[in-house]
Amino acid sequence: MPSAPGAKKNAPVDGPERARLQAALRTTLHAADLDVRERPRKTDSAEVYVHGEFVGTVSADEDEGAVLTMSILDIDLEGEE
Repeated sequence: MPSAPGAKKNAPVDGPERARLQAALRTTLHAADLDVRERPRKTDSAEVYVHGEFVGTVSADEDEGAVLTMSILDIDLEGEE
């Protein structure tokens, strides 16, 4: 997966940063069961889960923030009209 626009290449998303991002995302998205988890073999981003289901990745941003990248599949949109 390519880096999100504005994401710092190889900027670490370590344990304290994951905890900070998780708290911010839980508050912003009103999702108490959202988890930000370490990625296997990657340190420049973390995985985001809601209800235990993978929903996207988060990486450091060059403007001292973070970028959340989330894909929504057609199958997820079925019946949402």
